[in-house]
Amino acid sequence: MRIFVTGAAGFIGSSLVDRMLAQGHQVVGFDNFSTGQEHFLQAAGESPNFRLVRGDLLEFDKVQEAMAGADLVVHFAANADVRHGTEFPRRDLEQNTIVTWNVLEAMRRVGARRIAFSSTGSIYGEPTVFPTPENSPFPVQTSLYGASKLAAEGLIQAYSEGFGFEAYIFRFVSILGERYTHGHVVDFVRQLNRDAGKLHILGNGEQRKSYLYVQDCLNAIEVALNRSPDRVNIFNLGTNEYCRVIDSAGWICERMGVQPQVSFEGGERGWIGDSPFIFLDCSKIRSLGWAPRLTVREAVVQTVDYLTGNAWLLEARP
Repeated sequence: MRIFVTGAAGFIGSSLVDRMLAQGHQVVGFDNFSTGQEHFLQAAGESPNFRLVRGDLLEFDKVQEAMAGADLVVHFAANADVRHGTEFPRRDLEQNTIVTWNVLEAMRRVGARRIAFSSTGSIYGEPTVFPTPENSPFPVQTSLYGASKLAAEGLIQAYSEGFGFEAYIFRFVSILGERYTHGHVVDFVRQLNRDAGKLHILGNGEQRKSYLYVQDCLNAIEVALNRSPDRVNIFNLGTNEYCRVIDSAGWICERMGVQPQVSFEGGERGWIGDSPFIFLDCSKIRSLGWAPRLTVREAVVQTVDYLTGNAWLLEARP
């Protein structure tokens, strides 16, 4: 296939690019490098089947030109910074919703008809049903990030119905693993590298979260693309377990061999939009034969090992 990947230099995007190239596909990567890392595309850059386009998805003409000839569009580019959403409210609108319209309209014009989209479990806000299924009623949105992703989902579904697209929407839990660049594991490892005697946690540590290893995530996406040919396909992606943030902190400290004094801030929610319980029902994707290889704990530990072996990444992003 000819595959167009947005956010190609990012954590998940670059991992997908490497996988698609290894399978013999032709890949065009699109990234503005606002958070993506050149290093992540080093191996891809050596392949004759890879072409990198530096550009912003808000530049519609550039998106359309780069997408020409694509059989599949994988739209992974996004602003994923939930914590600071209320400080920069326009950022989620532009980088999550408006750019998705640009991608869809470019698809319509160049004749691309299949799209895979990285959505989020945050669109469920603070649900009352656990584990939360794909058809759960939507509560009040609690983050600008989640709201912008939900709007993007709506656009994808409407374009699919209106123009005959085939859409695959993936509602992730937090993804961990190699090339992981933001989130609690990075925050904790960075803190402990600077001062092994102190660890500050946003929230009371009792927040319950689920995490998924990046290669397990990509396996699930491949399974869905190959085995679920409905017009609009929506899948939760996660494990069948969760942990408390304080548990994850303990695993990180144990792996790093430190015993810091732990402090807390923020109560039940560490920031606006921080859902105190995220646990998705993933039986739909499991029914297609997929299952994660790593547990939540194994994913956390593997991420710690990667970060400690790639200390440059801890300072690459604030």
